[in-house]
Amino acid sequence: MPAAPRPQILQIAVPTPLYGSFDYLPPRACDPARLCPGVRLRVPFGRGHVTGMLLDVAAESRVESRRLRAATELLDETPLLSPDLLALGQWAAQYYHHPIGEVFAALLPTLLRQGKPLHDANETQWRLTAAGQAATAEDLQRAPRQAALLQWLQQQAQHGADAEQLAAQGGSARAALRALIAKGWVEEYAAPITIETTDTGPAHHIELNGMQHAAVEKIGAQLQQFAPFVLEGVTGSGKTEVYLELIARVATAGRQTLVLVPEIGLTPQLVARFAARLRHPTVVLHSGLSDKQRLRAWAAAASGEAKLIIGTRSAVFTPLPQAGLIIIDEEHDLSFKQQDGFRYHARDVAVWRAHQRGVPIVLGSATPSLETLYNAERGRYQLLQLPLRAGKARPPRIAVIDVRHKKLHGALSDAVLQKMREHLVRGRQVLLFLNRRGYSPTLLCHDCGWIARCKRCDAHLIYHQAQRRLRCHHCGGEQQAEVHCPECSSDQLRPIGHGTERVEQVLRERFPEIGIARIDRDSTRRKGALQQVLAEALRGEHRILLGTQMLAKGHHLPEVTLAVILDADQGLFSVDFRASETLAQLIIQVAGRAGRAEQAGEVLIQTHHPDHPLLRTLITAGYPHFAAAALTERREAALPPYTHLALLRAEATAAELPQRFLSEAMALAQQHNPHGVELLGPVPAPMERRAGRYRAQLLLQAEARAALHHLLATWLPQLSALPLARKVRWSIDVDPMEMV
Repeated sequence: MPAAPRPQILQIAVPTPLYGSFDYLPPRACDPARLCPGVRLRVPFGRGHVTGMLLDVAAESRVESRRLRAATELLDETPLLSPDLLALGQWAAQYYHHPIGEVFAALLPTLLRQGKPLHDANETQWRLTAAGQAATAEDLQRAPRQAALLQWLQQQAQHGADAEQLAAQGGSARAALRALIAKGWVEEYAAPITIETTDTGPAHHIELNGMQHAAVEKIGAQLQQFAPFVLEGVTGSGKTEVYLELIARVATAGRQTLVLVPEIGLTPQLVARFAARLRHPTVVLHSGLSDKQRLRAWAAAASGEAKLIIGTRSAVFTPLPQAGLIIIDEEHDLSFKQQDGFRYHARDVAVWRAHQRGVPIVLGSATPSLETLYNAERGRYQLLQLPLRAGKARPPRIAVIDVRHKKLHGALSDAVLQKMREHLVRGRQVLLFLNRRGYSPTLLCHDCGWIARCKRCDAHLIYHQAQRRLRCHHCGGEQQAEVHCPECSSDQLRPIGHGTERVEQVLRERFPEIGIARIDRDSTRRKGALQQVLAEALRGEHRILLGTQMLAKGHHLPEVTLAVILDADQGLFSVDFRASETLAQLIIQVAGRAGRAEQAGEVLIQTHHPDHPLLRTLITAGYPHFAAAALTERREAALPPYTHLALLRAEATAAELPQRFLSEAMALAQQHNPHGVELLGPVPAPMERRAGRYRAQLLLQAEARAALHHLLATWLPQLSALPLARKVRWSIDVDPMEMV
């Protein structure tokens, strides 16, 4: 009698913080041929059911057969993830040492993560039936609203209408639609996803200058293979024109381009510029979309219909069946690093993915990160430079304003106010940068010295005068601002320091006739608010623009001829070794907003430390010389990119638990004889208490990346068994970008 066939063992990635995949039996009465890696299955897990991703099918299980449970349901007819995306997820889980189930959950849009079918991306629309096409308005003489909708569908929407189009017909359209459906004249259907190619008239074509043309030809010559390029171009040098020419070549060949940008606010402007030049189906992917919109964009990319995908960091995991090119704009930006949960760096994932798919990748920036420049120095990346502004634009003049012993008018020196008047009189725009929102960073009692502090964080509460609220910008807690000091009952509570809200107040007093726009997270919370105020600025409605980092990044404001950094001292002294690099990049980015058209630009930097080496180097020699000096310092201090780091963090409500857990973890690591890996700590985090939890960290440092990852691979899976592991939250951050 022949032996019974062995059952298939399904190795499934389940969204859980536990490391490794889980073994299951196939669903009952399921065709084995349909069980291919990349399909989703509903599986029992704990007391409930979750959606998992099939990674592999094995002949033997890693657990006892009596403990195996069967998957409940196969959710996909064909694999949802292609082999390259499966390999990408497995590499990312291994490199970042993150639970593989959570990694694969991050690869999917929310609705697919919840087990919804891919065809949910199809849009619900309504169209006329044969009877509806034959009906006339005379048939609805007693129902004028139904008659009007019927006539509109017959004349304007012969191929169907979606919810947005129906809403534009007025508030009664829904009721009229239901009545027409009841008569059998209109039917609901799922329209397959389509992408309209934006047509804004004749395509704008800009003649490339010699350096732009050389960059395009250099990259274009290697479109059929993996080739990493660094496009270092000063602000206004025309990097976007290089992108556009390359994207057009790739799309004409029937292939796809993925463009990553650091902020949601940059996508509308970038899409508009691309639409003016390209005639290729485009989708955007970012957290501002609804779940349905995100699924539709993902599906369009997965089908290959979308030739251009523009998105923020999570878009790096978008399917690209016809991959041809990857572009990372502003590659230095810290927004590309996910700071919680699955802590990946989108730039580094993109480089690996370009290598995997055999396509070129372009890392564009006016201020490339030190890691990127290090790779270029060693020949791993090809460096292409655009050192001059495009057209007739000239680099701005940069000057330092020494504010020591000077009277300030709400963070504005007399020299800055005078320069503002000069530029405004000429009809130009002025940009003021202050990376501190709110009215003031401190509320202090003038009589007893009491300071408003967050009860859950080691931080001051920020005073927001418009709402008379005190807010913590770390945990999000807020409360009504005090009228009297809680310590001495004095009414002498005074806001100390300046935020954008307070500077705006001073500006309105000094320039009452000038349009002023404040651009920060508080003023642009409403959807579309940032795009609206930027459009108003382009029309000249706002002549003074005041804002935080979100104003400094990538926006094209051709009438700005004066840019002012109101407080450069914030980043000059910090416990984070990356702070000087971040400040230098920020100063250059802000400076790049001035004089982008034919007008000459000026940049003023207010500081109490005018002789600081960082400022002097930037002003006299520029960012490349600063970067070279900074790399020398990093090498001498044995810091990245010359060494490799991982940060083990722990937090708990009890103050002593995080460091005790990390001490146990350190002792366990030392048992593995971590040759070539240095363990530093444990120490309290720079902000020890945040959101009511005490935090500590243990730093791992190694010259060889392989030695660090070897230790992490054997050590991390054992941490859950430590006595204190259940009393703390812990996480690992490979290649940390922030040490807070």
